[in-house]
Amino acid sequence: MDKYICKVCATIYDPQRGDSENGIPPGTSFQDLPESWVCTICGSPKNKFVVLPPEKYGENIPKI
Repeated sequence: MDKYICKVCATIYDPQRGDSENGIPPGTSFQDLPESWVCTICGSPKNKFVVLPPEKYGENIPKI
């Protein structure tokens, strides 16, 4: 599953980790997140996230 990055604050949504702060279990794809889901760090909606290219995985950027 693809990881997604917030265009506002660079937080990464990793489906393997989920988002425990928002009640999203590990294994939840970005597409399966509820429309009401927002970035844990800055509160941006889903439409402010883009696919994170695999070559950028592991770079020193915030993760949720």
